[in-house]
Amino acid sequence: MPTEALGSLSQGHAFEIVARGEDAKRRISRGDAYSAGLAYVKGLIDVQGDLIEAVRYQLAHTGATWRLQLVDAVCRWTPWRLTQRWASRETTARNIRFHYDRSNEFYRQFLDSRLVYSCAYFKEPGGVQDEDLLDQAQLAKLNHICRKLRVQNGERFLDIGCGWGALLIHAAQSFGATATGCTLSNRQAEHAAKRVREERLAEAVSIREMDYRDMTGEFDKIASVGMFEHVGRAQLETYFRKIHGLLAPDGLFLNHGITRPTGIYSDAQSMFLARKVFPGFQLLHLDEVIRTAERVGFEVLDVENLRRHYALTCRAWVERLNAHRDACLQAVDEETWRTWKLYLAGCTIAFEDGNMGLHQVLLSKRGESRATPMTRDYMYR
Repeated sequence: MPTEALGSLSQGHAFEIVARGEDAKRRISRGDAYSAGLAYVKGLIDVQGDLIEAVRYQLAHTGATWRLQLVDAVCRWTPWRLTQRWASRETTARNIRFHYDRSNEFYRQFLDSRLVYSCAYFKEPGGVQDEDLLDQAQLAKLNHICRKLRVQNGERFLDIGCGWGALLIHAAQSFGATATGCTLSNRQAEHAAKRVREERLAEAVSIREMDYRDMTGEFDKIASVGMFEHVGRAQLETYFRKIHGLLAPDGLFLNHGITRPTGIYSDAQSMFLARKVFPGFQLLHLDEVIRTAERVGFEVLDVENLRRHYALTCRAWVERLNAHRDACLQAVDEETWRTWKLYLAGCTIAFEDGNMGLHQVLLSKRGESRATPMTRDYMYR
């Protein structure tokens, strides 16, 4: 198959974009990220060298073609509100499993040893220089969340969308919480339950494979980390109202999730993510999150933007996907491996450029004065 190099150098970062055949060149020339992205995951386009800079180069040189304008318009006016409003529990579960049930072994190749699939927390701007530093940064994030929530010995802790169980286990082992987690992913639930058994935490930690809307009980502290992106605008009030009902009167809730700055809307990249990576996802603006939380009775205590931390995290994941290519391809097919590399490269750029944010919003029930101390000192001790 004939190939042609289409790019070479960007700000000192060497890369080469290789089009394999006329169809690949046509896809690139169409001028939208969706067509180029599909070509890359199918192997019609390859990148030799720095994938992140190649994606940045391609996005910067995308012209304002009629096709790009059409694709962006379709994405912007896609009826997210309607599809989210009538998404059944079965549809929601299917969407979650599409992404998270690929292969635990695949995720093990690029995540840290605890399988934390959310923004790490770095003390310095240098990011990850070796694999141990990603582990340290994710442990720092778990500690940051537990300290921000003031998790205390014996408290009832709920993790909504608990992933592979890292935060639950840490809250129980290091802070003495009685922890409950829920997830719709079969493989996450299986792995988390196995870790609980291995750590002999069965009396302190429970894992439930269920929709958060079906949770019952009362909890002193609640965390939702990297989950509310799956909720959507139409279900946002339902989400906050449910959590408000689960939270104890003097409890704390931390909502940790990706946001989109006001004025930035869905585009061709969003359509690629919705169809190939995260079906059913929707990024919301921070003001929507805060306004909806307040409408159901929450008071905002603290807001922190970890955008730069997530840029470093995604960059580390891309590097690990590249470094562990052979092991990844033993767990998933090449199209999946390419898809995850491309989506994480795009996320790296979006976080670096400020087109996506990562906000931790700390909430309590309105008027509750006992929830936190007078200063933030306790968060950073």
